[in-house]
Amino acid sequence: MNLKVKNALISVSNKENLISLLKVLKKFNINIISSGGTYSSIRKLGYECIELSKYTGFKEMLDGRVKTLHPKIHAGILHDRQNKKHKSEMSKQNFPAIDLIVVNFYPFQKIVLNTKNPKQIIENIDIGGPTMVRAAAKNFKNVTIITNKNDYGFLIKELETLKGKTSLKFRELMSSKAFGLTAYYDSMIANWFNRKLKIKFPERKTIFGRKLQNLRYGENPHQQSSIYVSDFNDRNLNFNKIHGKELSYNNYNDMFASLEILNSLKKNFGTVIIKHANPSGVSENKVPLISFKNAFASDPLSAFGGVIACNYKINKKIANEISKNFSEVVLAKGFDKESLYILKKKKNLRIIDISNFKLKNLTSIKSFDGSFLLQTKDKIILDKKKLRCVTKLKPSRKELAEIEFAFNVSKYVKSNAIVLCNNFSTIGIGAGQPSRLDSCKIAVQKAKQFQPSKIKNSIAASDAFFPFADGINTLIKAGVKTIIQPGGSIRDQEVINAANKAKIKMFFTGLRHFYH
Repeated sequence: MNLKVKNALISVSNKENLISLLKVLKKFNINIISSGGTYSSIRKLGYECIELSKYTGFKEMLDGRVKTLHPKIHAGILHDRQNKKHKSEMSKQNFPAIDLIVVNFYPFQKIVLNTKNPKQIIENIDIGGPTMVRAAAKNFKNVTIITNKNDYGFLIKELETLKGKTSLKFRELMSSKAFGLTAYYDSMIANWFNRKLKIKFPERKTIFGRKLQNLRYGENPHQQSSIYVSDFNDRNLNFNKIHGKELSYNNYNDMFASLEILNSLKKNFGTVIIKHANPSGVSENKVPLISFKNAFASDPLSAFGGVIACNYKINKKIANEISKNFSEVVLAKGFDKESLYILKKKKNLRIIDISNFKLKNLTSIKSFDGSFLLQTKDKIILDKKKLRCVTKLKPSRKELAEIEFAFNVSKYVKSNAIVLCNNFSTIGIGAGQPSRLDSCKIAVQKAKQFQPSKIKNSIAASDAFFPFADGINTLIKAGVKTIIQPGGSIRDQEVINAANKAKIKMFFTGLRHFYH
């Protein structure tokens, strides 16, 4: 059902593109009601407008907190034009119908980003705007609601095509967008209060997100996907894509995995190479080029088509090393001119500057059908009060630093996880096996294949305890001399005895790092 628009109420904090809308409203003789800054802007642009307080006969009060909250406004929006009783009541009150609402809200999220003053933030929680939007959206059968300046063009086209009218299909679409906005807005506010009050697990949890872009497809070509930003700064991810194809679902998934690990490498220059959300190589070194070479050498076959993440600026030498192999994405804290010249020769390589990216480490979410799991991030590596050397042989200071590195990497490898390291670089990683023994075998096999000279005296980290001695025996036989694991198995003594018999060092952390 197409309905004629006779009266429109406009109340917008963002005045962009307003003139294009005003032109078409004038063309079809649509009356405009407005107030405050919007009223002044419309008048300055040379268009007729009824001031809201004159329209209602009620002057706004409480510093503008009460202006649109008036029966003449809400009856004008909410009444059912086909309901005889409604029509009679509207006639008795002499309340005209309001057919078009154009509203956007106080900039709550912008204020949150620019101040920590709770009073100022709370003052920018819009009440009248969302109330009108919800009323108009509910009554889409009779009213058109516009909540985004990007939809002005669609409204203009609708009015032009239907000669001052709007279609039911258009009104319903705009209604769905409107309820999406009010839910989003309220969700931001609820989450702001939860953060302010340090409530991690509220009784009712809402997750807000603004679509950043549609992706070509999901994990597989037959799946659809998009990426959303769930943050008060919801316009970008603070990545700067300099070059390359559009990022895919799998690219983003691997990038996020790489950034989690990279954020944990703080002592030296760190390089992370990710393939299918698991690290194939991780290295820390005082020299960036050595860090890159060591990470790549950990598993050069798996690095093919992977994501490279670096917490340093890429120079010519490192760019030359990267360009020798095929990679999907390179993330780094800047690129010099020579490195960009080299890397841009790879037409499809995504080059991303992460200089402005900061990991917030809030919570992690996993969803399934109609439910989701929410947990805090696994921020701890070791609790040094619980760390125990359970074997006769004791560690050196350097070994303590390196076991921390190895155990940290194990946090980010899908469980069951075994990580072999030498000199602050991975040399073999066993990931995601149902059996810990199988993960040990894979880690050893990888090390023997690519880093055989570094297995001797290497360090092994396990994300959870060894239920039997077979796993550590596999590692010992390969040349591992130090093992770090949580402990806690009923067969811990059996495992300790095997370590002492082989004259290796073993640590219990009392801390597990499952990652599923």
